[in-house]
Amino acid sequence: MEDRCNCLASSDRLSNPILYKILSQMDNSKASQDNFNYHLSAPHRCNCELRRTVCLKRPAEICKEASTVLVKTVHFMKNLPAFNQLPPSDQFLLLKSCWTPLFILGLAQEHVDFEVTDTPADSMLKKILLNCQDSPGMEREQPTKAGVSKLKSCLKKFWSLDLSPKEYAYLKGTTIFNPDVPDLKAVLFIEGLQQEAQHALSEVVQLLHPGDQERFARLLLTASVLQSITPSLITEVFFRPVIGQADLLELLADMLFCR
Repeated sequence: MEDRCNCLASSDRLSNPILYKILSQMDNSKASQDNFNYHLSAPHRCNCELRRTVCLKRPAEICKEASTVLVKTVHFMKNLPAFNQLPPSDQFLLLKSCWTPLFILGLAQEHVDFEVTDTPADSMLKKILLNCQDSPGMEREQPTKAGVSKLKSCLKKFWSLDLSPKEYAYLKGTTIFNPDVPDLKAVLFIEGLQQEAQHALSEVVQLLHPGDQERFARLLLTASVLQSITPSLITEVFFRPVIGQADLLELLADMLFCR
C-alpha cells in the first residue's frame, strides 16, 4: 500500500508563500495532474515528521569528519593488492556499487555521530532554484528525516556489535568484492575474493568471540542493510555543502585512479 501523508495541503502555502508559489509554477510545467493530490504526494512539501527534509546541525564539523572518512575509504580500496589486479572498468563498477556501504562502515568505525534539523525555508528555496537550472529529470533527491533515521539506526547496530579493526577490515572486503555487480569482467575472480574475505572474517569472529556462534551471521545481516541507504542520501547530507554541484562519483574515481 502506498504510504501517503494526511497533512493539509495549505500548510506550506501559509508558512512559505514564496516557496509555495515556485512549487506551484513547477507543477504547472509538468504533465497535468490533480493539483491537490499531487501536493499531498510531493515529498518536499509534506509536513509529516518523517518526510521533512533535513540538514546537519553542525555542518562544518561533521562534513570535515565525513570527508576524512571518505578519503580513508578510497585509500582502503586503493591499498588492496587484489583490487589493483582488477581491470580498471571493474574497479570503477565496484567503486560505484560499494562506496556508500563502505563509507557507512567507515562512519561506524570512526564513531562519527551527528544530528540533523529541519531544512530552513530559505535553504529549501535555494535548492529548488538551483535544481530548476538543471536539465529535466535531474532534480536531486533531498534528504528526509526518515532516510537519516535509517542511516543512524544502521550505525547504532554496528556500534552495539562493537567490531574490532580486523572485523571491520574483512567486512569491508566482503562489501567491496561483490560479484553480483552487473557488467563485471572478472566475475569469478571477484567472487573468489569475496569468499576469501568472508572466510577470513569468520575465522576472526571465532577467534575473538568463541562463545558467540551467531555473531558472524549477524555481521553479514547487518552489513546487508547498508545496501538500503542510497548514495544520494549520503551525498546530500555529508558532501553537498562541500562539493557544490560537482558529481561525487567522478571525484571518487579521480581519487581512486590518481596514482
